[in-house]
Amino acid sequence: MRQMKKHLMDMKVVENVRLHPEYCLLKLTSGSGDKLPEMIPGQFVQVRVDDSPQTFLRRPISINYVDREANELWLLIRIIGEGTRRMSEYRPGDTINLMLPLGNGFSVPQLPPGSSLLLIGGGVGAAPMLFWGDMLKTLGFKPVFLLGARSKADILQFAEFEKIGKTCITTEDGSMGEKGFVTHHSILKEERFERIYTCGPKPMMMAVAKYAKMSGISCEVSLENRMACGIGACLCCVEPTVKGNVCVCTEGPVFNINQLTWRI
Repeated sequence: MRQMKKHLMDMKVVENVRLHPEYCLLKLTSGSGDKLPEMIPGQFVQVRVDDSPQTFLRRPISINYVDREANELWLLIRIIGEGTRRMSEYRPGDTINLMLPLGNGFSVPQLPPGSSLLLIGGGVGAAPMLFWGDMLKTLGFKPVFLLGARSKADILQFAEFEKIGKTCITTEDGSMGEKGFVTHHSILKEERFERIYTCGPKPMMMAVAKYAKMSGISCEVSLENRMACGIGACLCCVEPTVKGNVCVCTEGPVFNINQLTWRI
């Protein structure tokens, strides 16, 4: 896969939208006014969190969307610790430093235009699917989204997904869409997909991978291993593969399920 140039950039906050008590959406633009660098769906950024003794390490965040017309980078933040809490407090005009883009993204399928592709996201794992679905639609494919969460309140950016393609929902409590997990949704029995892409909790991704393997469908997963450096130096994010241990931050985070040693 072609290596993309990495950048250290100061970016300005355009907007900080609180989507949910545990989630916010940061919209950023280049602090210099230059165009944003090339990025592809599935890649991530490392955010430097200043002014806190507990946030020495950068925080890895998936690229949620890139709005080229507005020159904006969107980051969907789940607030789970001191670093992400500080990020949720950024205000328009604030400057933050990012390392980007990092990792390898999803692979464009060699399929005829109009092919139906299923993009499955669980919780904050739905974040990279927005950018990926938009790109696939632009390339002439038919992206279908399947989003899973605990409840209706935890389904994020639903309107944005619907603008791109058919969007199916499962919630554990049945408050929106079909009750249950993503692998229980009726669309898996009603439609045939040429490719499946997924990101979310590991048990969910393993269940999706098992379904894909049993159905003979090529599947890519975006792993969420804990990362510290983002460049393969710290070895925090090592994952076993059929070719040995690799750093998810440099060899992934996206892998074809055939590369992994998952018992599915």
